[in-house]
Parts: sequence; C-alpha cells; structure tokens
Amino acid sequence: MSVTRLKRKNRKDKAVAARRRQALKLQGFKPVSKGIDIEKIKEEFKAKKAAKK
Repeated sequence: MSVTRLKRKNRKDKAVAARRRQALKLQGFKPVSKGIDIEKIKEEFKAKKAAKK
C-alpha cells in the first residue's frame, strides 16, 4: 500500500483547529483597563439608582 495525503481533510483539520484556538483565545481575553476610575463609576451608578427612587 502506498501512502497518500488527504489534502482536503488536512486543510479541514487545520481550519477546525484554528477556529478552536481562536475561540479559546477569545474566551480568555480580558480587556485592558486604561486609567478608569472604578470608584467614580460606582458612585455614578448609585446616583442613578437614587435618582430613580
């Protein structure tokens, strides 16, 4: 028996793996917080909540 490469299957397998890698990368992605004042944002939410009541 001779060895033949299944080129279509190889391309498909690589594409599936690439999609899986990308999906896992996106799941682990955490946006970079750029100088955001978290306490200020919390106060804004409290102020909005108080304004509704």
